[in-house]
Amino acid sequence: MNKIYITDLDHTFLRSDLSVSNFAKEIWNTKAKEATLSIATARSFYSAMKLLPGMTFNAPMILLDGTLIATPDKKIIDTKFLDTAAANDLIAEAIRFDNIHPFVIGLKNDALDESFDFPLTKTPTQEKVLLNYRDDARLLEFEHIVAKEQTFKVVYMATKERLVALTSHLQSIYGDTFHFKLSPENYTGDYFLTIVHPLGDKAHALRKVCEYLGRPLEHVTVFGDSINDIEMFKLAGMSAAVANALAETKAVAKIILPHSNDEDAVAHYLKSTMK
Repeated sequence: MNKIYITDLDHTFLRSDLSVSNFAKEIWNTKAKEATLSIATARSFYSAMKLLPGMTFNAPMILLDGTLIATPDKKIIDTKFLDTAAANDLIAEAIRFDNIHPFVIGLKNDALDESFDFPLTKTPTQEKVLLNYRDDARLLEFEHIVAKEQTFKVVYMATKERLVALTSHLQSIYGDTFHFKLSPENYTGDYFLTIVHPLGDKAHALRKVCEYLGRPLEHVTVFGDSINDIEMFKLAGMSAAVANALAETKAVAKIILPHSNDEDAVAHYLKSTMK
């Protein structure tokens, strides 16, 4: 039975300039002829597909930190939406605490038409991140941003000090109502706080994908670099951290690859497994 390979995108499969080399694309598509390949990313379907043209995916994709699982032809396998009332209470509390406003990402409909709402009042980090989304048709600006019925995640971006304080404050109020993920924002040097459904993570999504495929977790190799990959690493039969991965992620990986994302680490590993 063929093996399953699932990779994170940013700072793992994608190069730091968000490109995919011809070498990586060729190896990926060749390996897809003998194995099951897919992705597990914080990015949305729209964003991931825009960055990965011409690549073959033959398994459901784990998207938006694990809050959405969908096939390449847009069949929705699973969703984990935030409770709308609780999310809006949280957004209001963050404004009261630090006058900080989030990005809010969700679905408009079951055809995977996505929403990406951003606030009029932005942090310097948000301003920098939005430069990478200038041509994104999903973007809508709101003076008073709120969660909607099908919201996947609420995302704050700012300095580490500011978000450490915000995370502590919100967790003290909301506890297990949400899953809080505080991580470095590698493109700007600051931090981001992602708030999702309690089961909205890559580990739960990986279990769901394996159930859908009828395959055990032991058949899966996963690749990653960051904190949101750690629980997925603990579940998979094989976990590989790229050379540029965070120390926390390397600590739980079964192997550490000799190459970085900018050296096509995942592609080199896949090539080494080809028949």
